[in-house]
Amino acid sequence: MLFIFLGCLFYVLIFSLIYASWASISTFKGGAKLGLILGVLNALSMNFFMSSSDGQLDVERFITDLIIAAISSAIMGGVVGLTIGKMK
Repeated sequence: MLFIFLGCLFYVLIFSLIYASWASISTFKGGAKLGLILGVLNALSMNFFMSSSDGQLDVERFITDLIIAAISSAIMGGVVGLTIGKMK
């Protein structure tokens, strides 16, 4: 559980750094849009990497993980954007 917590913590810190420093995102909608994009790109990267180490591509698992990552990252990105907007 500790490593899951730490993984989530560092993932949200990446979003916060990007949103506050470079993207100037301060709304839920803006945060959700970029969160969706970042989540899909990250999931694609990780799924291709994992598939290469497995030696095979499980399409159902790949697509399921991509959808879950897209939705959760969009929600997380929206919350981060909203939080940054309230701090300004």
